[in-house]
Amino acid sequence: MVPMTSTSDTGTAAAGSQTAGSQTLARGLRALELLAEAERPLSIADLAEQLGVHRSNAYRVLRTLEQYRFVTRDQAGRIRLGPKLTVLARGVAPALHTAAMPAVTELAYALGMTAFVTVLDADEVVTLVTVEPSNVAATIARNPGVRHPVDRGAPGHAIESSLTAAERTAFLGGPELSAAARQAERDGYAISRAEVIDGVTGIAVPLRIAGEPPAAVAVVHFNLPEAVDDVVAAMQEAAERIAQSYR
Repeated sequence: MVPMTSTSDTGTAAAGSQTAGSQTLARGLRALELLAEAERPLSIADLAEQLGVHRSNAYRVLRTLEQYRFVTRDQAGRIRLGPKLTVLARGVAPALHTAAMPAVTELAYALGMTAFVTVLDADEVVTLVTVEPSNVAATIARNPGVRHPVDRGAPGHAIESSLTAAERTAFLGGPELSAAARQAERDGYAISRAEVIDGVTGIAVPLRIAGEPPAAVAVVHFNLPEAVDDVVAAMQEAAERIAQSYR
């Protein structure tokens, strides 16, 4: 005889299965975020600690991500993002990505600084395109997908300065400009020092293209350049080139 199962029992089991599946998915997505934000590859112990789970649970998440080639491990077993993520990255604002890459590449090599484009995502800024020039001795890594709060760093200040009062209310919860964004609005660019990474200076200019999220063109360097006006002019020219290429 097949045991009878009540509707409530079936519903409870299904809900439990969905909850477990959602939790696993959430952990996998959070693992990708942690790896994108990390300045170096992570060990399984690092990943487990930052996820707040046992190593065995972190390992199961890792194995699934490895299976789909979203992460890879080096010979020491340390974990980094896999090349397959670049395919997904190209699917985020693909037209903006295509328009931005040539201008950002030229900017990075002309200035000898890491150059990138960030976009607004709710109350955070996310790196969309980044180029590290190979014609200088040292650069600062800025991986696509890296995100941080909009109120930290030059890109966030530049983006906020470009928003209308209605956009600020929708994205940030209120119409008022922050002090940093107000300064950026007056100057036409934003500068930040050690707001995101200790010892790193960022400069950014707004980039607005109809149909795309609010964005910014930015560079990061170890020190504030002496000729800030020249750097800003090059960045504004790059932003204009991106907007023209997009059209």
